[in-house]
Amino acid sequence: MPMTIQVTGKNLDIGDALRTHAVEGVQRALDKYIGRPFPGHVRIEKNRNSFEANCTVDLWNGFSLNAHGSSVDPHSSVDEAVEKLEKRLRRYKRRLKNHHNNQKRDFNEVFATDYLVNPSETEESSGEEATPLIVAETRAKIRELSVSDAVMQLDLANEAVLMFKNSSHGHINLIYRREDGNIGWIDMNQAVEAAS
Repeated sequence: MPMTIQVTGKNLDIGDALRTHAVEGVQRALDKYIGRPFPGHVRIEKNRNSFEANCTVDLWNGFSLNAHGSSVDPHSSVDEAVEKLEKRLRRYKRRLKNHHNNQKRDFNEVFATDYLVNPSETEESSGEEATPLIVAETRAKIRELSVSDAVMQLDLANEAVLMFKNSSHGHINLIYRREDGNIGWIDMNQAVEAAS
C-alpha cells in the first residue's frame, strides 16, 4: 500500500524536486523507525526571510506526529523538520518498547469545538479593553487515553497542551508542557473528589 504524503506550499510553487525531497525524507524516517507507510502532509510556507516546513503524520493508533523546520532555503527547512520527525519517532519507538505496547489499540474519542481567538487590532489601538474575536472554529478530538499515552501524544505532536478523557476513570484531564520542561497534569477526577 503506497503512503500518501501530500506536499503543499503557501506563497510559493512546490516544484517536483522539492516535492520529491519532502516525500522521500518523511518516507525514509518512517521506514527507519516504524517500517511501514502512514499518511501525512508537508506544508512549506515562504515568509519574508525564511521558509517554514510543517510535517504531520497520522499514525495507526490515532496519534498525530508533528515536526517543524525553518531555514532560509526550502530544502533545508524540510530537512530540519524531517530531523525533528526522526527524533520524535525514535522516542516514540523507545516508549513503546519500554511499555510493551507494540499491539494496535483502539482509542475512544469525542469531539469538542476548538476556537482560535485574537483581539481586534482597532480595539488594541484605541486603548480600550480588548474583546477577543473568534477567528476560526474547528472540531477537536478528545481521545480516551491513559496518562502515559497522553504524554506521548503531547510529545509527538509537539503541542503545549492536551486535553483527554482519562481511561482509568473517564473524567477530562489536561496535561501541559511547563516552562521548566516538565509535564504538568490536571486530573479533574481529583478535583471532583476534593469538592465532594
